[in-house]
Amino acid sequence: MAVFFGCFFAFPIWTAVRVAFETPDHQFTLEFIWEVFENQLYREGLLNSFLIAIWTTLGCLLISLPLALLFVRYDYPGKTILNSLVLTPMVLPPFVGAIGIKAILGQQGALNSLLMNLGMMSREHPVDWFAEGQMPGIVIMEVLHLYPILYLNVAATLANLDPAMEEAAASLGCPPWKRLWRVTLPLVMPGIFAGGTIVFIWAFTELGVPLVFDFERVTAVQIFRSLNDLSGNPFPYALVVVMLTFSTLIYLLSKVLFGRATAAGGGRATMARETVRLPLGLGLLCTGFFAGITFLAVIPHLGVALLSFSKDWYGTVLPQEFTLDHYHSALGHELTLSSIANSLKYSGLALVVALVLGISVAYINVRTKIWGRQLLDMMAMLPLAVPGIVVAFGYLAMTRPGQPFDWLIIGEDPLLLLVIAYAVRRLPYVVRSASAGFQQVSPALEEAAQNLGASPERAMWRVTLPLVAPNLVAGGLLAFAFAMLEVSDSMILAQQASYFPITKAIYSLILSLGNGPQLAAALGVWAMIFLTVTIVGASVLLGKRLGALFR
Repeated sequence: MAVFFGCFFAFPIWTAVRVAFETPDHQFTLEFIWEVFENQLYREGLLNSFLIAIWTTLGCLLISLPLALLFVRYDYPGKTILNSLVLTPMVLPPFVGAIGIKAILGQQGALNSLLMNLGMMSREHPVDWFAEGQMPGIVIMEVLHLYPILYLNVAATLANLDPAMEEAAASLGCPPWKRLWRVTLPLVMPGIFAGGTIVFIWAFTELGVPLVFDFERVTAVQIFRSLNDLSGNPFPYALVVVMLTFSTLIYLLSKVLFGRATAAGGGRATMARETVRLPLGLGLLCTGFFAGITFLAVIPHLGVALLSFSKDWYGTVLPQEFTLDHYHSALGHELTLSSIANSLKYSGLALVVALVLGISVAYINVRTKIWGRQLLDMMAMLPLAVPGIVVAFGYLAMTRPGQPFDWLIIGEDPLLLLVIAYAVRRLPYVVRSASAGFQQVSPALEEAAQNLGASPERAMWRVTLPLVAPNLVAGGLLAFAFAMLEVSDSMILAQQASYFPITKAIYSLILSLGNGPQLAAALGVWAMIFLTVTIVGASVLLGKRLGALFR
């Protein structure tokens, strides 16, 4: 296990880092790193990436904290159904949803058309809602896509708080708002930081949405645009190192401050929390708030769906003509057919690798006392903290001609490279779900099987694995689904059209003339349906434990 992580996680990153610190004659230098901070273009990209990440994290917190408080503490109409829809925003890659947002909020989009029809806006001077920088649109897309990650973590932490702490504060005369600020929030900070760290790093390194919004002045896009000029150019690798450094520092800071995930009075509650049944009026108000946030989150999905059915959607509130031709074309287009087949192949093989590795890591960590098992578990979870674009560039660096792993590229086929990249990136989902399963199954069952003559391997295969199968299926479904729609690895490692995965094909269609955006939207709807079914299945199998996969 350690050898695999060393070869396909640590070594790629080290290779990319080494290129950033090497002169052409293999001498150590800091020149390229300093250039990142001295060059105004690179500085602006870093600043914009930080701003997007900060605003996205704050936006997710403003949405997630009230929703989590409502869900954990109160009963209101439709609570169960609304909570089951909380992962809906994650069923569509945000860069695909950006197509729908552009169709709705563009200068000739649906919103401006509605305001013009109502006489609230001049047709000669439509408002550019995204202004010149496009940053507000990127932040909106990221917030609507990522707030469920923070919600799951905060809700899980709130559910585990001991209500006696708040009741003690109330008995001392502390009013509700002061209790929230002085007692509850400090206790849920581990959940906020756990989810907030993932949200921040995800937004900081996001590649797809800025590409769709033609926003070039962010670090991830600057790295991507340098793909055509990698030969003898160390600056893209220097950018990768800077991005990796900031992401790692943010991740480590959260672990140092709140890594134990329990504060005083946190952890498992010593007494059950009784939810408060709200009066009908207040209950409907809470229902409306929850439903309103969910509706806002699915607006990009609605925009993509409408675009996929439209013949021409420009300057009107809704498309004037609808057609199914784009769906037939999307499934018959040469690029889309091959991309679907490629994604199924890459993701299926990656799932096998992730399951073998994930089950092994989880078993070693939960069932054994082997020295270093916690380090192994930490290594398996590190892909959550390391940006995908960093790992992808590491793979590019280590497969250059003459490098030890150049055999991973057979001709132009990135099959082995993408399978390994997908498996490493999605391994944390399998590890966490398998660990939860092993923790729930008593070791006494395996010991009983061994006492009856079964070997440890047979006891594991015939007793333990069937009992943890629901967890493995749930983690495997999420790993497979998110691998199918992986953005960074797909965009960087697949260079030839015949090897494009789905996400690279969608991006290529977005850039195409004619009905390319409509075909991309249709393919995005197919992807959305697929991921919806997958996440619903995983949530049914894992229930409340689903949030642990995003910590």
